[in-house]
Amino acid sequence: MWDMVARRAKPMHDGTRDRPEPLEGLSKKPKKAPAPKDFPDIEPFQLGQKAGQTSPGHDLQPGIAQHLARAPVQMDAKQHVRMKRGKLSPEARIDLHGMTVAEAHPALVSFILGAHADGCRLVLVITGKGKDRDDGGPIPTRFGVLRHQVPQWLHLPPLRNAVLQITPAHIRHGGNGAYYVYLRRGR
Repeated sequence: MWDMVARRAKPMHDGTRDRPEPLEGLSKKPKKAPAPKDFPDIEPFQLGQKAGQTSPGHDLQPGIAQHLARAPVQMDAKQHVRMKRGKLSPEARIDLHGMTVAEAHPALVSFILGAHADGCRLVLVITGKGKDRDDGGPIPTRFGVLRHQVPQWLHLPPLRNAVLQITPAHIRHGGNGAYYVYLRRGR
């Protein structure tokens, strides 16, 4: 782009303008240093010629769906496929809609530990999709605070010992606004 600008540029002065006299002891043109013989000639290049054609995404942290999709499958593979397709029906469910983070966390801990004690294997945690617009503050916030917090809470103690697998729910059970939580067998 710079080369195109440089080709179209016109000089501001025609060169007839008075120029100051060079200082004494200095030559009018500096001498070029001789090129070293040891180095090969440098090939001409254009700025940005080796830059990638596609720019990486602006999001520094991958979304929760990509994070959960990359997680290794801890449970039976056939059951996992059936669960992702919505073929398994959850044995219990909790709806966290309208709760604050301070209300939702204890409710989730109580629900998961209670379901695990009752012998449930598959439960549904409904978080909601979150708001679809920014509130205009100076610091950008992620949409759906509970949607992003619930998988993190499920990986922390005391829930870590009860949870075997977390997967986004099928569209018939809430889609992106809910999670299937497959629990370990009770001991």
